[in-house]
This record gives sequence, structure tokens and C-alpha cells, in this order.
Amino acid sequence: MLPAKTRAHQAKLRIATLVLRGACLTLCFLTLCFLTLSCWTQSSAAAQSVPARPDSVWQSGPQQNSMETKLHAESAAAPVDLKAACAEACTLAELINLAEQRNPATRLAWEQARVRAASLGIARSAWYPTLSALAVASTARVRVLLNSQFYRQTYGNFSPELHAEYLIFDFGGREEAIDEAKWKLLAADLNFNDAHRRVIFQVMQAYYRLLNAASLRQAATVSLTNAQADEADAGARLEHGLATRPDLLEAQAARAQAEFDLQAAQGAEEIARGGLATALELPPETSLRVAQVDTLTVPATLATTVREETERALAERPDLKALAARMKAADAEIGRQRSTYLPTLHLSGNAGETRQYGQQDMLPPAYVGGETWDAALELRWTLFDGGRRQQTVAQARAQKAATQAQIDALRDRIADDVWDAYTNAQTALRQRQAALALVTAASESYAATRESYNDGVRNILDVIAAQKALAQAQAEDVTARTQVLLQVADLAFQTGDLMAASGVRKQP
Repeated sequence: MLPAKTRAHQAKLRIATLVLRGACLTLCFLTLCFLTLSCWTQSSAAAQSVPARPDSVWQSGPQQNSMETKLHAESAAAPVDLKAACAEACTLAELINLAEQRNPATRLAWEQARVRAASLGIARSAWYPTLSALAVASTARVRVLLNSQFYRQTYGNFSPELHAEYLIFDFGGREEAIDEAKWKLLAADLNFNDAHRRVIFQVMQAYYRLLNAASLRQAATVSLTNAQADEADAGARLEHGLATRPDLLEAQAARAQAEFDLQAAQGAEEIARGGLATALELPPETSLRVAQVDTLTVPATLATTVREETERALAERPDLKALAARMKAADAEIGRQRSTYLPTLHLSGNAGETRQYGQQDMLPPAYVGGETWDAALELRWTLFDGGRRQQTVAQARAQKAATQAQIDALRDRIADDVWDAYTNAQTALRQRQAALALVTAASESYAATRESYNDGVRNILDVIAAQKALAQAQAEDVTARTQVLLQVADLAFQTGDLMAASGVRKQP
């Protein structure tokens, strides 16, 4: 009869042995599942074949067709309710808001900014210790030689413990890493703003082109109405013997030309409407109702000088600010890399509890348990690494120099672009004034020519020429108005004022 203490140890030994055997069976089962999954994955990959010949088109099978269907469903853009987005006729502000929500460029820049924000969190986590839980279970059965005989021994161990590590000191490496992440996050935020600036300008261009095309179509309609009236006058005068048949034929030709011009203007308007829909990430056939160009306020002068516009562009352009932030990030990266030349001090330790048992032939089993712990301070100093740190610092300095070169080139390009945009805006304003005078003169000339024609003083050719001159003047007036809007928008785009006018969104 074994003592009670020995029987208790044997019971614990049996329980531990059962637990270990269950763990081994579970491990074998997971291994079998992994092998089965690997075989299935290989067979699935084999089913996705490559093209058989370089000169033939690849034909997809049933599996590929289902995959392509899923890809199409995931990549399809979400539908948009234009009635909810626009009250009646879509204004420019409503269209810009819609484009900012749907354009993939803003979503891409937003996600990139979120990546940088996560990188900053990762850099800050270096200030905290890492704590991990470990649990080790092992068993073994061996034969030990004692004197001239082998004795079988069975022993096992189960040790749950906590492991902690902490970087105590690193000569500023963590601070530089955090600063680098902060500047890169700022650069990503500024690039996000720049993406919005470009989307806004893209929508404004498409919007003003559509207004220009619609106004040209209206002018072509008016021109056709005038040509039809001239044709009717020529026909009436021919019936009363006051005109000749060639006069009627000239009027009919002018009317046919006006109809041709109207069809061309209508086609250009549809193309411009499709361009605006595309800028909004909508199908080109989407029906868009926009305001008329007559309802927009066209500026008469520019309130600032070109020097003031250039200085504002150099101070406000988000892409230039993003490069400046990258310069600061490069400085922080250089400091972080240089800190690797110095030693670091680490603290590590383990604390837990262990359970051990053992059994030998012809002897009662043994069981023991208790707490365990250890702690260590470690000073690490890399003395030689084959020049890796030196080359890393050189790489960071070269990246900083490249960024500085980008800044210099961008500043020169900004100054040149602002000069061009300012000059184009001034030219458009002067052309607008000239177009107003031209329309007034052409309208009076056409009215006087028609009156003289009705009095028998002028012929039909003079009327047709005056009507064509009026149509040309009206078209130039429309183009001059939209050119003023386009060039002023381009100047605001080059100086970065579009962001101040529209506001900065916090999401795509």
C-alpha cells in the first residue's frame, strides 16, 4: 500500500500525462488540416491556368468567370442620387462636394494619410514596454545508464510565465523616429489637401466648359432664328417682286449653315456634359442640369498684383508645404540613423511558475512546483556592421538633398505658372471688354442692315454678312465670359486659393 502522498503524486502525473497526450493529438490534427489545405490550395492554383500560347487570347474558365464577376461587383461604383445631391440645377459647390466624395484620388490620399497616422502610433509605442505571455509544456521518455544497466525515465515540465522587455535609453533614437513620423503624417495631410485642390480644379474646368458649350449652343440657336427670319424676309420680298431668286438662295444657304453650326454646338455640349460627368465619377450618359453662365458673376478686374499672387502661392501651395515637411522628416531620419552609432540599454525579465514531474523504473514518481523569475540589464553596442550605418546615413542625406532639389524646382515652376495664369486672366478680362463692345456694334449693325434691306437700300448679302458677324460676336462674347471664369479659376488653383474657398475636408 503506497503512502497517500505518493498516490497523490501519481494522480497528478496521470493527469499531466493525459494533458500532454491530448496536446500531441491536437497538434497532429492541426498538422493534418494544414496539409489538406495546402493540397487544396495547390489544386485551386493549378486550375487557374495561364494562356496556352503567346499569340492567342486567354479564355477564362468557370472558376475564373465567377472570380471576374466578384471583381466587377466590388469595383463597380456606388450609384448616386443627383436629386438629393442637387436641389434643381446643380451649382458648382454641389458638384465639387459630390466629386470630393466619389473621386478615387481623394480616397487614395486619405488612406495614405491614415497609413502615416498609424506609423506615428507605431513610433510612439517604442516608449512602452512589451509584455508577452508564454506557456511551455514538454514531456520526454529516455533511458539512462546507471552502472551496467539502463533505466527508463519519464519526466515532464509545464511552465507558464510572463516576459517583459523595455528599452531604457537609446540616445534619442525614439524621439527622432517619432518626429520623422509626425513630419511624414503632416506631408500626407498636405498631399491630401493637394488632391482636393486638383479635384476641385478639374470639376471647375469641366463645369465652365459645359457652360461655354451650352451658351454657344444658345447663341447658335439665336443665329438660326435670325437666319430663318432673313430667309422669310427674302421669300416675302421675292413674292412682291422686290428681290431676286439668288437673294432667296443666299438666305437659304445661310439658314442651312446656321442649322449645321447648331448641330455642331449641340454635339459639343453633349461632349462637355459627358466630361463633367466623368469628372464626378459618373457615367458619361448621366443627365446633369447646371446653371446658365448668365447667372454667374464674372469679375471685372483682378484685385491683386502678380507679385502678391506669387508670394501667396509660395506660402499656401499644399504640395510645396508637403515637400517642406518631407525635408523635416529627412532631418529626423538622419538623426535617427546617427543614433545607431551609440549603445542602447535594455531591460528584460521573466516571471512565472513551473510544474515538473519525473518517474524512474522501480522508484516512486517525483513532483515539484514553484515560482521562477529572472531579470537582466543588457547594454548593446554595435561596433562593426560592414558599413551599413554609414551607408544608411548617406542614403538619408541624399534623400534630403533630393527633396531640397524638388522644392527649388517646384518654387520656380510655381512662379512661372502663377505668372502665366495671371497674364491669361488679365488677357481674358480685356478680351471680355472687347467682346462686349463687339456684340453691341454687331447687334446695331445687323439691326441697321435689316432696316436698310427692308427699305431697299441694302441687299440680302449685306444682311447675311451682318447676321454672320453678329453670330460670331455672340460666340466670342460667350467664350470671353467663360475664359474669364476659367482663367481666374486657374489663377486660384496655382496660388492654392481653391482650398481656402472650398474648405478642407477631413475625409474623402
